[in-house]
Amino acid sequence: MSTSRRDRLRPPLAVVSGVRTPFAKAYSGFAEVSAAELGRVALEEAIERAGLAPGDVDETVFGNVAGPADSANVSRVIALQAGIPHDRPAHTVNRNCASGMESVFSAWQIIREGRAATVAAGGTESMSQVPMLWSREAQLWLLELRKASLAKRLKLLAQLRPRLFRPVVGLELGLTDPVCGLNMGQTAEILAKEFGISRDDQDAFALRSHQRATAAWDRCFYGDEVTAVDAGGTEPVSKDIGPRPQQTLEALGRLRPIFDRNEGTITAGNSCPITDGAAALILMSADQARARGLEPLGYIRDYAIAGCDPKRMGLGPVFATHKLLQSTGLSITDFDLFEINEAFAAQVLACLKAFASETFAAQQLQASSAIGFIDPDRLNINGGAIALGHPVGVSGTRLILTLLRALAARGLQRGLATLCVGGGQGAAVWVERTLEDQT
Repeated sequence: MSTSRRDRLRPPLAVVSGVRTPFAKAYSGFAEVSAAELGRVALEEAIERAGLAPGDVDETVFGNVAGPADSANVSRVIALQAGIPHDRPAHTVNRNCASGMESVFSAWQIIREGRAATVAAGGTESMSQVPMLWSREAQLWLLELRKASLAKRLKLLAQLRPRLFRPVVGLELGLTDPVCGLNMGQTAEILAKEFGISRDDQDAFALRSHQRATAAWDRCFYGDEVTAVDAGGTEPVSKDIGPRPQQTLEALGRLRPIFDRNEGTITAGNSCPITDGAAALILMSADQARARGLEPLGYIRDYAIAGCDPKRMGLGPVFATHKLLQSTGLSITDFDLFEINEAFAAQVLACLKAFASETFAAQQLQASSAIGFIDPDRLNINGGAIALGHPVGVSGTRLILTLLRALAARGLQRGLATLCVGGGQGAAVWVERTLEDQT
């Protein structure tokens, strides 16, 4: 990196500690646990692991997409329930799938402008508790019934029809883009066709995600990343409910396409599951961490956010990474490890092809050369969202945390975390284990 570009970088952000809850498939282990409670568990543990007290946290920012009706500013609820004093502000951010990253970006801005010295950032999501909705017709009928006289109530009840009580599935609405009219799986089908990604390749990628996640748990990699949650059962939930140790290509191959039943290749097996979970990081400036004698997990050096066609939202990582590299002067070969969120196997494989494509670079990025090849052996080395799950407001935080820990485990220095965002965006983050030997 040139000296002039290095001088323009934001001051490094220290990740003092980080932790996440297990990720649980929706309607399973955390079905009765609220997003606020999941966030509280993660935040309390992150504060403790940092060697701090709740009163040391100056501000809290959490990402969340499904906005709990009973916790409109869920970040504030999490902060107060975690014991952070009531005079410390908190707010919630929503950038769809990048909400967990957006909380970190917001925290960085808060620290840089001097509003706070220590900020808790993270994400929380209970996709199990996204409510069923009434149709507009049913809502109006119920409102009329509530305020009607006895005589009018009898008349309204006589007009009652079963169709009024057909629920609108809030989760389906949330996973459908209102601009292009496609759900996220349909956008992945577009990429699979455009980039010629076969069903076999998608299933093989999905199998590798399960194998790597299972191996990571077996060697206790995730044991230090995850804190158990009391979900009301006989035992706390202490491991991800998602990775399948016995997953096979044969089993994946038997699954039917779910978004294009006639010609599609996207199945439940090569897509991420709907998931509940939370994650939290304790952040401060590098100077502040040094002054307090803390040894951070690592540092965030820069980030970029980019927009793209909502119908091809899965390519967001390519656009965001290109923007990040352009602004920093780094190249793809400068990174040791990569995390790309596995919304769909087809989506990640399409990104890999786009990263390496001269044609894509020229036509879509107005660049003279391809971004570069990403070695699959350096990508999502501990599995990804196809196995672990994708609680939408949390995954951005989880990618940063997992990547820093993976770099440490392998004695490596620099990593790139990126993900696609519903609605047609991408976010990319450059992290480093230490601040030594900057280039």
